[in-house]
Amino acid sequence: MSINATLFVQMIVFAILVWFTMKFVWPPIASALDERSEKIAHGLAAAEHAKIELSNAHKEVELKLAETRNESTALLADAERRAQHLIDEAKAHASEEAKKIVAAAHAEAAQEVVKAREALREQVAALAVKGAEQILRKEVNASVHADLLGRLKTEL
Repeated sequence: MSINATLFVQMIVFAILVWFTMKFVWPPIASALDERSEKIAHGLAAAEHAKIELSNAHKEVELKLAETRNESTALLADAERRAQHLIDEAKAHASEEAKKIVAAAHAEAAQEVVKAREALREQVAALAVKGAEQILRKEVNASVHADLLGRLKTEL
């Protein structure tokens, strides 16, 4: 065999190998590569989409946190106002109660003064009657009367 014939046969075998590879081997490899590149592209798009969603979620969380901080600040301020209002009401109520107690004490003291005066009047009247009885029992004498009146004054 000549070298030319061997080369010619090798070229035919190579052409058959190329045709066989192009017909049966290359399409599955190309489709697998296409699928793989498509999956990679979808994965990259999904990752980019996830990044965008994550960024949006972070922004939304920041907005919610700011809103919650504002609400909590408002609630705390409202609670402080309510507490101050309750304290003021309690002070006003306590002041009113103190005024009522003081007024009741003044009224009670006035009643005690009236009772004491009545008791003193009764005692003075009893002493006056007693003094008159003693004056009437004894003889009418200015020095005796003066002495009795002096004792009456000391008893009062």
